[in-house]
Amino acid sequence: MPGYLAALALALCPVLVAVRLIVLRRSGTDALHFGSTDRKDFLIPPFALVYFYVIFAGAFGWPLVGSQRFFDSDVLSWIGVVLCFSGLLMVVASLVAFGTSFRVGIDTDHPDKLVTSGVFAISRNPIYVGFGLVLLGQFLVFPSWIPLIYLLAAVWLFNRQVLREESFMREHYGREYAEYCSRVRRYL
Repeated sequence: MPGYLAALALALCPVLVAVRLIVLRRSGTDALHFGSTDRKDFLIPPFALVYFYVIFAGAFGWPLVGSQRFFDSDVLSWIGVVLCFSGLLMVVASLVAFGTSFRVGIDTDHPDKLVTSGVFAISRNPIYVGFGLVLLGQFLVFPSWIPLIYLLAAVWLFNRQVLREESFMREHYGREYAEYCSRVRRYL
């Protein structure tokens, strides 16, 4: 059961983002700017699809190379499920708090207002924290080397993107962003 729930949590992540993008598009906001500042970002989707396969293979017993588990613990698996759904809640809270400011990628042409309320009063990057919790939960449910490598790579990629976004926001929002940074931590 934990495997099915972890797979469900993973499937819901892109669905939540896609729904938000569609809603914003219908209201006239082009929120999809993925790869506009760095074309190397287009290398991410194929690796993400492989990750989806790995998780669904673990949940549904599909063939998988390197599925040797590091440990087998029902307690850790259920903790993983809790982390997955906690991460999903953080993603949902982030998407709600973003309002019309949500973007996938950096919108240098039409950035919206700086969001500092809701979950953004706790973390400057709650959506990345949410995705990180989902990935950590996935690893606890499917504790093998592939989810571990993906977790570590995702942490690196999230931090890379956060640094790019922070550079833009420092330049665009100036003092308002600097004051926000002094009050709220980057992650948690």
